[in-house]
Amino acid sequence: MTPYPEVEWLVRGAGPALLRIPDTSEPRFLALLGSGRKVAVLGPDRKVHQVQPSIVCTVWCRDIEAPRLAAVDHMLDTAGVPPRRRRRARAAILREQLSATWIEGCWRLRLSRGASLWRQARTECLPYRLLALVGMYTVQYLLWLLAWWVIGRGALQGRFDTGSLLAWTLLLLTLIPCRLLATWWQGRLAISVGGLLKQWLLSGALRLDLEETRHQGAGQLLGRVIESDVVESLALSGGLLGLVASIELLMAPVILSAGAGGWGHALLLLGWVGGTGLLGGRYFRSRQRWTAARLEMTHDLVEGMVGHRTRLAQEAPEHWHDGEEQAIERYLALARAMDRRAALLLALVPRGWCVLGLLGLAPAFVSGPSTPVALAVGLGGTLLAYRALHKLAAGIVHLTGAVLAWQHIAPLVTAATHAEASSTPASALALTPPVGGGGDEPPLLEAHELVFRYRERGAPVLQGNSLRIHAGDRLLLAGPSGGGKSTFASLLTGLRLPESGLLLSRGLDLLTLGADGWRQRVVTAPQFHENHVLTGTFAFNLLLGRRWPPQPADLEEAEAVCRELGLGDLLDRMPAGLWQTVGETGWQLSHGERSRLYMARALLQHADVVILDESFAALDPENLQRALHCALTRASTLLVIAHP
Repeated sequence: MTPYPEVEWLVRGAGPALLRIPDTSEPRFLALLGSGRKVAVLGPDRKVHQVQPSIVCTVWCRDIEAPRLAAVDHMLDTAGVPPRRRRRARAAILREQLSATWIEGCWRLRLSRGASLWRQARTECLPYRLLALVGMYTVQYLLWLLAWWVIGRGALQGRFDTGSLLAWTLLLLTLIPCRLLATWWQGRLAISVGGLLKQWLLSGALRLDLEETRHQGAGQLLGRVIESDVVESLALSGGLLGLVASIELLMAPVILSAGAGGWGHALLLLGWVGGTGLLGGRYFRSRQRWTAARLEMTHDLVEGMVGHRTRLAQEAPEHWHDGEEQAIERYLALARAMDRRAALLLALVPRGWCVLGLLGLAPAFVSGPSTPVALAVGLGGTLLAYRALHKLAAGIVHLTGAVLAWQHIAPLVTAATHAEASSTPASALALTPPVGGGGDEPPLLEAHELVFRYRERGAPVLQGNSLRIHAGDRLLLAGPSGGGKSTFASLLTGLRLPESGLLLSRGLDLLTLGADGWRQRVVTAPQFHENHVLTGTFAFNLLLGRRWPPQPADLEEAEAVCRELGLGDLLDRMPAGLWQTVGETGWQLSHGERSRLYMARALLQHADVVILDESFAALDPENLQRALHCALTRASTLLVIAHP
């Protein structure tokens, strides 16, 4: 879905995509293959045709525009708009009148986010853009060297004529469009790589195992978020610096070999580059230790801030900062060591080469047989290598930070390559053999001999658990705390995968239905500490599992469910009603109000089976009765998890 004013923008950039053509007796689709100023469309003759985006928009939106065109044309006739401006005026009026209208029927065709990063990069044409960037930089440096060769030869040989000056001027003028093109390709490459990296990391974050995040604190997660941002900024800047430095370093030995120092001068440069690599390795190890200390301090600081109320009540003030001074001293010591190595890398590598490069020219200068041209070429190669080493040192610093950051976000990278999130669960339960209503119809949900264990534990926490739920069943799963009730519920809802056993919904397993298909059949309201009120409107939190933006019928149903659950007073108190912003930065909800919001969220998804996990624990007897009656009325099949 897209709003009407953004239709043309979508058509220009959607390809490859499928558009459903409205007002036809049978479903018909238009295939968009490419995008840009003109759109590549696959015709019935299986040939690609280039058409204007406005034509595609007219075909796609004609059913919505048709009822208003007569009135708009009459308005334009009355206003006396000349014919040459009529088309633009009509489009502007329609955009204003249909600004709140959403257009459906577009499917963008993209690789799955579980595809490898290389495949996604090829789909986005990133290797070709990188080759284009390398080509532009290479041409730019060749023109730059040629310009200096022309002017230098004329100056050193005493033939500084008008032709040489004209050739030098033309070469310098040619450098301007080359540099502009290189900058443009660099910007396009940076934007594309940054966007792809963000999408890939977001895909990985959404596919992380529950237990991959459950066992980590808020500080570690915040550190991972920070590092993911560092990867993009440092990798792009360091990568581009390294690319330019590589091009210059490939040219510098060739120039040095043609100068007064000969191949010995070029070998001297190669040896210095090897020494730069050794210094870069030392800097890498130093920054690795500093990064570990910084992330550890971030973790401790954020955890302390999150638990500050508990510390106020339970810990004496004189112990609040125990160990902080030692951690800061260790951090500062590691930072000083890293800064020394960075300064050595950034200062010694280019400046040291300047001294060494000039010393390499000294024998030829002292001995006398070398011509001024050869000495000038050797000096020019030395200066070019100086520029390259300066960029190489800076690139090593940036790329080191990017590599270390990449190591810390490795779980996101790993998760992004899997089609489904691997599951990891929690707790112990022993259920009786299959229970539930009989009947001839197949069960809505059935579990046979499910086994589940923690990744780091040897013994299964769930073993031989079976359950059968038929349409219309009302089941209560009761047991002590830590007995595995919630773990079993997470298996039933597909949030975790069993190690062995069989789990079916109407005879189909999770892999057949897919994660989205399973959630349409089985929905849950997890325990309070695993459920959240997201910062947004109350309606958004209620309809989180349904379509968005909502239709009037969706809002009416959401309000009805809320009032049945006893949230009518809350809706009446909130100035904006369902559109009131709630969450951390909005209207604050009480413990019981949140519990009923979570129940409403589950009930509004109209799943075959609704599982409520400890949802009634925070309610007083009166609200408990109302909420239970609503759940029994609204859920066709219900499983409630509670303490005995």
